[in-house]
Amino acid sequence: MRFGGVEIRPLGGGLGCLLMILFSIIASVVLTVLANLLLR
Repeated sequence: MRFGGVEIRPLGGGLGCLLMILFSIIASVVLTVLANLLLR
C-alpha cells in the first residue's frame, strides 16, 4: 500500500495482513456483544 511517497507493508506479508483483518473483525464482534450486554 502506498501513501504519497511512503510505502506501508503489513507485518508478516500477506499472512500478517489476513491475520490483522481477522483480528479486527473478531474484535468488532466482541465489542458489539459487550456493548449490547452492558447497555441492556
